[in-house]
Amino acid sequence: MQTIKETEALQILADVIKIPSVNDHELAVAKYLQALLRRYGITADLNTVTGDRANLVAEIGNGQPVLVVSGHMDVVAAGDRDAWDTDPFTLTEKSGQLFGRGVTDMKAGLVALIVAMINLQQQGLPKQGTIRLLATMGEEVGEAGSAAFYQQGLMQDAAGLLIAEPSTVYGTAAEQKGSYDVKLTSKGKAVHSSTPERGYNALVPLIQLLNEANDYFATLPAGEMGPVKFNIDVLNGGDQVNSLPDSATALINVRTIPEYDNDQVIAKLNQLIATYNQQGAKISATVIMNEAPIATKTNNRLVKLIQKVGQPYAGREIVVAPSPGITDASNLAQQQPVDFAFAVYGPGNMTQHQVNESLPKQMFYDFIDIYQQLFTDFLAN
Repeated sequence: MQTIKETEALQILADVIKIPSVNDHELAVAKYLQALLRRYGITADLNTVTGDRANLVAEIGNGQPVLVVSGHMDVVAAGDRDAWDTDPFTLTEKSGQLFGRGVTDMKAGLVALIVAMINLQQQGLPKQGTIRLLATMGEEVGEAGSAAFYQQGLMQDAAGLLIAEPSTVYGTAAEQKGSYDVKLTSKGKAVHSSTPERGYNALVPLIQLLNEANDYFATLPAGEMGPVKFNIDVLNGGDQVNSLPDSATALINVRTIPEYDNDQVIAKLNQLIATYNQQGAKISATVIMNEAPIATKTNNRLVKLIQKVGQPYAGREIVVAPSPGITDASNLAQQQPVDFAFAVYGPGNMTQHQVNESLPKQMFYDFIDIYQQLFTDFLAN
């Protein structure tokens, strides 16, 4: 029996952080993890999705029940490297804190899952049931990896789903808002700004529509997960100050809730577009991402086990609150009943997508232990 010790687990995390899988290049991460798992006798299969991007699937145990555990291999860009105190792609320890791009979101969670699986397998566990790892590509933009896994039927026999993403510090979630990303394009006619009546300013109707939509969504009542969030994130149009723009675009992100879901958002935006086009505008929409909200019971079986197993490590009761962001559960947990055993639970300190992204080293070690006990308890019941 050869389990992975803490120092080796930390080196594995360092190796994975070193691979700059920024919105791409997950294949290199997948190959590293595949080789690691095979070293301990665990078969892991690569599924190329496109180009240099791949998913990884591995199992230990056999039969029912099946607990699916998932983490993504991509990370967001490091941003301004001069703003980092350390190299973002070199795992660096300072005063018990680990620094590096993806250490919180979410390579520490992914590595903790894999180390926990290896350690259980080396101990001849689980005695019953299956742990199925789905390591995904493309979670940060588009969630194509989890969509591919879902289409392959790898959730059909799942009794539970654990996403190793942080929600709150040592906290968990059984609900997450949806996300609808859309690009609006407005067409006009460019003319000299001294004779605007001869042309059509593409920016004007687009700005008017955005303002009306922003005002409308702000009036919607909040649901159990909070309010709908309508975010105008990017607005572009025009080339110079003395010419009317003949084209303008806006990128919008809407965080949806079960009480006002993606279909309702789409219907409202389409209605606004139709109204403005009837008045002479030429506005069209291109959907970038469309992920529905996921809401299971906050006292589902997996959450209850997390509260039991995690409490000694957190030193307090485990908080259950809606996840502030979307995860691959948007695809993997779709069509599941409200009592499905689903939870978002992983190591993190809410520094994701920031410079100097960090994680307490002890938290990384804690979650390796937590996952081993959680997996065993879930399959035993």
